[in-house]
Amino acid sequence: MTSKLAYKETFDCVQCGYCLPACPTYSTMGKESHSPRGRINLVQMASEGKISINEIEESMDLCLGCRACETACPTNVQYGKILESFKEVKAEQESSSLASRLAMQKGLPNKTILGAMTASLRIYQGMGVDKLARKMKLLKVLPEHLQAFEEITPKIEKPDKKLRASVLSPAGEKKASVAFFTGCIMDVFFAKINDLSIKLLQYAGCEVTVIKEQTCCGALQNHDGDTETTRKLAKKNIAAFEKGNYDYIVNSIGGCGAMLVEYDVLLKNDSEWSERANRFADKNKDVSVILSKLNLQFKKELNRKVTYQPSCHLTNVQKVTTDPIHLLQSIPKINYVPLPAGDMCCGSAGTYNIFHYDESMEILDEKMENVKKVVPELIVTSNPGCHLQMCLGVKREGLASKVRVAHIIEVLAEACGIE
Repeated sequence: MTSKLAYKETFDCVQCGYCLPACPTYSTMGKESHSPRGRINLVQMASEGKISINEIEESMDLCLGCRACETACPTNVQYGKILESFKEVKAEQESSSLASRLAMQKGLPNKTILGAMTASLRIYQGMGVDKLARKMKLLKVLPEHLQAFEEITPKIEKPDKKLRASVLSPAGEKKASVAFFTGCIMDVFFAKINDLSIKLLQYAGCEVTVIKEQTCCGALQNHDGDTETTRKLAKKNIAAFEKGNYDYIVNSIGGCGAMLVEYDVLLKNDSEWSERANRFADKNKDVSVILSKLNLQFKKELNRKVTYQPSCHLTNVQKVTTDPIHLLQSIPKINYVPLPAGDMCCGSAGTYNIFHYDESMEILDEKMENVKKVVPELIVTSNPGCHLQMCLGVKREGLASKVRVAHIIEVLAEACGIE
């Protein structure tokens, strides 16, 4: 067990407790076993055979993986590596369901399946089946968490094929050449944001290419402990994007971006792919970083009170903190107000809010208490999971008529006059 779990890394933790205020589950659950240092100690004990993997499973499964503890840690503990090593061991010992394996290994990376999902959802919404189902209370047969998320599902729109079909020229002088990463779930539920991202990059002076051969980033598979599938997807993406010569590989998805920038870590022991992964990871940037560099020219004033809920993986893994705020503050007449404890996770965390709904809602309720302190008209997010979670928070608090949730790209596009 010592060789499978990240045992050596656990000794970097000096049990100082700096991580405690940064940990959402410690904040809501109040247990040392649900804190970063508590979990590290449990992994260390399991590595030494003092306790079994089963005995630490509850504590580790309830970790959001937000990695805020890494940002807070004074001794640079690699908590992400420790957590992932547990998930790998768990995956080896427990087979996931057939449905889960099919979804992760065959569904998310398959554009045909995703296309069929998109079409089905558009029909469900477009023909009013969703409204009828709610009116007739047919959705009551679903578990509470699925009912909640069905109600805040965004309008499903077709991705603009023209924006994905060829090399797109910049609106003016060419300042950079970028390849755009669309993601899988992102291009189903938030295709419009991808479209606006591409248009904004063009507007800012980028030549933009959408690589047809790209696939799922592997983040959800990695969170599930399926490292083998994650590596396969990483190699496919690296091979697809390295065929062209781009200054940057850009995405508008905090969670996917965090996976993409760590392909070098994922493949560091693979002699054939290590250097290629390093080059790929170095080129990956969040869209806010590139737009901030290129000095967007705004055309409209947005006279609104705005706060920002950052993606944990954008903040704690990609280390992007100032660019989104700088962009928002640059918009004419915008009234930006910092969100108290903004760096605390909203409780979305990939599929956490589905599989640990009650715990996720406790974390979200704390988040919404801080939102109510600043009374914003608009909550800006930088990741689709955070976006849906904050929509749910607004609905739970009865604020849907007063507070809107939007991706930062939607706000920037509006200020630039882009539709």
